[in-house]
Amino acid sequence: MDSPFYLLISLKTPKNYEPFGEFDLGNDRESAHELFYSLEGNPEIDEHCRFHIDLIETVDTLPEKIRSKCCRLEELGVNTEKIALEIFRQKNLTGEP
Repeated sequence: MDSPFYLLISLKTPKNYEPFGEFDLGNDRESAHELFYSLEGNPEIDEHCRFHIDLIETVDTLPEKIRSKCCRLEELGVNTEKIALEIFRQKNLTGEP
């Protein structure tokens, strides 16, 4: 059975990280991992990290965090563009060369 993947975008607040965006990546493990690894940012999350992106896999209806990346606002903008383009490609260009 395929597992759904998604990206969860969170921002740092005084108390913790609050999610504020989510992108559905479908069930293709390879595509989800390739997209995540293409994103800008640092895999080391520290106290100075303002935003982070988590790659989540849904396993038996429960979310499981696979990887995280810390990013600056500028990187988040670039990453959002990459994510939108990849989702557009997957949804609209399936079967196209």
